This record gives sequence, C-alpha cells and structure tokens, in this order.
Amino acid sequence: MESKDVISAHIEGNPEQVVAREDPVDLLAHDTNVYFTVEEEKRVLRKIDKRVLPLMLGAYFLQQLDKSSLSYTSVFNIQKDAGLHGRQYSWLGSILYIAQLVMQPLGALLLVKLPTGKLISTAIFLWGVTMCGMASCNSFKTLLATRFLLGSFESLIGPSLVAVTMMWWRRSEQTNRTSAWNAMNGITSIFGSLSTYGLGHIKSDKLHSYQIIFLYCGGLTLAFSVLAFWLFPDSPMEAKFWKEGERDIAIERLRANQMGIISRKWRWDHVVEALLDPKSWCWFFLVMAISIPSGGIGTFGPLIVQSFGFDKFHTILFNIPFGVVNIIAILCGGWLATRIKSKGTVIAVLALPCITGASILLALPRGKGSKGPLLVAYYLTSFLAGITPLIYSWHIQNTAGDTKRKVTTALVFIGMCAGNIIGPLLYSAEDKPYYRTGLISNLAMFCFVEFLVGFIILYLKFLNARHSRMRSAIGKSAHVLDESMMRKTDLQNLGKGVGQQNTPREEDNAFADMTDLKNEDFIYVY
Repeated sequence: MESKDVISAHIEGNPEQVVAREDPVDLLAHDTNVYFTVEEEKRVLRKIDKRVLPLMLGAYFLQQLDKSSLSYTSVFNIQKDAGLHGRQYSWLGSILYIAQLVMQPLGALLLVKLPTGKLISTAIFLWGVTMCGMASCNSFKTLLATRFLLGSFESLIGPSLVAVTMMWWRRSEQTNRTSAWNAMNGITSIFGSLSTYGLGHIKSDKLHSYQIIFLYCGGLTLAFSVLAFWLFPDSPMEAKFWKEGERDIAIERLRANQMGIISRKWRWDHVVEALLDPKSWCWFFLVMAISIPSGGIGTFGPLIVQSFGFDKFHTILFNIPFGVVNIIAILCGGWLATRIKSKGTVIAVLALPCITGASILLALPRGKGSKGPLLVAYYLTSFLAGITPLIYSWHIQNTAGDTKRKVTTALVFIGMCAGNIIGPLLYSAEDKPYYRTGLISNLAMFCFVEFLVGFIILYLKFLNARHSRMRSAIGKSAHVLDESMMRKTDLQNLGKGVGQQNTPREEDNAFADMTDLKNEDFIYVY
C-alpha cells in the first residue's frame, strides 16, 4: 500500500477546474479526495528549501553585515575621522534601532497588505542605496541621519522573514529554518571581520577606512537586491516555480499548524486581542531582556576586545571566534529545541554560559596575564545569539490569525529594538577598559531571562489546559496530538500515514483567519 501523509494533496478531481491562487481555503475547497505520499512531500520541502531559504539567508546576512559595519569601523578610527566624541558613537549604534522601533507599526500593516517577496526586495534595495550614501558622511549629524534611514528600511526584514518562515514550513520545521537565517549573524561576524581586515589595509588619500567599508557593504547589498526582485516569491499560493500538484502539497501540508497562512486583510479585533494577550508582552520583555546585552556587546564588542590589550588588526581577527560560537549556539540550539520539542528549556540552558562569561569579565583584571581568560569569557557571552531565533520561532508558533501574528511580531521587534537602543547607551568609550556599567546590566538581563522563561512555560501549559476544556465542552476530544510538531517517522510509527483528516473539513479551523485564543484546536508549544 502506498504511504500517505496525515495531511494531504494528491489531487483526485477535475483537473480543468480553476480556483483562486491567493487564498488557501479557495485553492483547496475543490479537492474532494486529497492526499500525498511522504516522498512527494519531501520533494516539495526540498524545493522550498532550495528556492526560498537561500534568499532568506542572503537577506538576513546583508542586513546584519550592513548594520554591524559600524562596529568594524570603530577600530579603524571612525571616531577620529568623523569627529565623534562623548556618547556620539553610542548614539550611532542606538539610532538604527530607534528607527526600527518607530517603523514597526507601519511594517506590520505593510506585511499584511503587500506582497511579501516584493516588499523584502524593495527594502533591500533601499538600504543598499543608503549604505552607499553613508560613505559620503563625515560628521555626526550626517552619519546619524543615514543610520536612521538604514534602520527604517532594515526594520522590515526581521518581521518579514518570520512571516515567510511561518507561511512556507510546518511548525516542526520552523525552528531549524529560523535558526538557519539567524545563523547569518555569526557568518556576518566572520565574513565582516575578514573583509574589514583586508579593507583596512587599503591606503587612500580620498577615502577613510570607514568610507571604504560602507561602500563595499552597500555594493554587495545592491547586487543582491536585483536577484531578490527576480526570485523571491510572495507566498506558496503565488510562487511560479511549482510543477503540477506541488502547490497543493505545499499548502495542504501546513494544515496541522492551525495558524492560517496569509489573508491580506487587516482586522482590528486581532489587533485588540494581540495587545491584551499576556503572551504578547511576555515575548516583548523576553526579547528586550536578551537584546540589551546583544545591542551593547554587538556595538562595543570589538572595543571590549581591544581593551584586553590588542591592536586594531588583532582585535578584528579575535572577533572571528565570536562569530563561530554564534553559529554553533544558533544551530545547535535550534536542533536541540526541535529534538526535545521545548524552546524554553533550551533558552534557559543557553543563558547559563552568558551569565558565566559576564561574571568573569567583571571579575578579572585587565592585563597581559588575563588576555586568554578574558577572551574565553567574551566568547561565552556570544551564546546569547542562540536565544533570539528561538524567541522568534517560539512566539510565532504560539500565535494564530494573520493580523494578530503580524502585530505580535511587531511587538517582539519593538522589544528587540528597545533593547538594542538601551544596550549601547549602557556602554561608553570613557568606561574602558572595564565597561562595568554595561557588563553589570548585561548580567542582570541574563538572569531575568531565566526567570521569565519559567513563567512563560507555566502560562502556556495553563492555556493548553483551557483549550482542552473548550474542546470537551463542544464534544471534541479533550486530548489531541500536535501533529505539526511531529516528524514524519513519528507519525508513521503512530499509524498516522493514511492521509485521513482527524477533523471534518467543515469543522477544521486550520486555514481560517482565527486567533489562537479562539481556536480550540490550537495547541501551544513550550
């Protein structure tokens, strides 16, 4: 007997019947008998991973490279060449996130209303132009203005990629994909360090080193934006690369998510629920707590390393292992969270080396004999990079309804921006070599993350118990398996490979634009 998946789409019906391609409900309504084999779904998943994921990786890589270019220029005397003094360098780090914070409400609206692929491509082009324009800046005011523009255009990328991850992959697949594009953070650190090491050796009578670095990053971004315009699809329903039947598999395989896909309709009742939902504010404070140390260390990291007693070129090279640890923490954290089906536990574990690293940096004196231990402590703090992508996937997997999801994501990124605004301002070049104020605040935030994760897990368990009672009250089974978080082998071992829906289609809320709190079939994940 041919192996079938629990969710669907080998089309048996009138092949000439034409349906709308923008709405998954309309698209699948004509299918009277729908199934697909495990092999067919794997083929579609491979195509999604080949066609969509690389574009996401490129977009996030360039966003991280362009916004972190300021930290690379810090060891090549941008403060002196651009006449910066006091906390002006700190403000150049924070202004980008002020712009992102201000733009989040507009970004949430644009993500609901406009085609996602075209929106991402346009944003990449605009910040590439801005990055090139930064090369002409030679004062605090002009750098501040262009950094604000850079942040405004980059503000769309994070929420957009969260939305893209949700609309193309099952919940069991989302964490590893979110980790993959967030791992570009570490790749950026390695690539950026090596690139600026080389660019820093260029001698020019007309351009300072920081101007050469900005031009280089902007040129790469503009080149990629052309590719993104051409290749980035707007949704599974509207992608042009499908062969016959593949579009239906790509959509129907998402049914178990119980999250909908995309609606292009702004709903104010979803906005109100998102703002009143305690979960939304838990995600907000959790991501802000980890973004405060991320923003501070991200902006001042090279200067912290330089304070250990290294010259500017060794400082850049010693920043490379920081990126390597980033990648390990992100990818291993995503893999482990998927394996044990618990993001909260993994976040709590990743915060422990951060607490250790910050404590050592505060305790050790600066000097030749402490260089090695100080570097190890600095690298331990880079485990914080593994936490942010888990928060991204954790909040999106626990939120349903298109508008509510976009508003909740906007709140998460507002929290991220707020943390990244605060973080650099807790550091000052005048506090070197110990940067005590910044490091103490970072240690406090790592401890707060541990507390908040425990609270969120307990609250999600409470919500699952409430949904169980809601199902019982309307005659449904109180206890259901969350098949969206299960691997194909797990489903087959449980005898779930027969291609039958557990809920009659007329009672199924999977593709309805319904919020998680109102959908009794929605299962929260820890």
